[in-house]
Amino acid sequence: MQKITPFLWYDDKAEEAANFYVSIFKNSKILSVVRYGDAGPGPKGSVMTVEFELQGQKFVGLNGGPLFKFTEAVSFAINCESQEEVDYFWEKLTAEGGAESQCGWLKDRYGLSWQITPTVLPELLQDKDPGKANRVMQAMMKMVKIDIETLKRAAEGE
Repeated sequence: MQKITPFLWYDDKAEEAANFYVSIFKNSKILSVVRYGDAGPGPKGSVMTVEFELQGQKFVGLNGGPLFKFTEAVSFAINCESQEEVDYFWEKLTAEGGAESQCGWLKDRYGLSWQITPTVLPELLQDKDPGKANRVMQAMMKMVKIDIETLKRAAEGE
């Protein structure tokens, strides 16, 4: 059993969001759906929680009503090995109402924040050459979606 599970509060779209995420990530699935009963507080038969798994990581979505919203204070980072992978997740998660931010951050259509991060980025930012790391940071700060080739060119001083 997973020791810590992210628990995500939605107004009333937890199941829809879970199905959306499962459609994007490989090796993902809906694990269970719990519905409200006579005791409420949601309408009887409506979804209370949905447990889902994204690439081995379990999550629970709760339909808790409009009291709370997601903020950038919590985000999920997706480590990407290639520009194709960066582009794939960027396109899928910003589709149909998602919003781009900067430095590889975005919000999906449900307001949840994601960081689409190429694995080469932290490597370049931690380079022993402070000039190289600084150039990479300056290049990244100008980006919305991260472009790996631009980061590599910045690292080389181009």
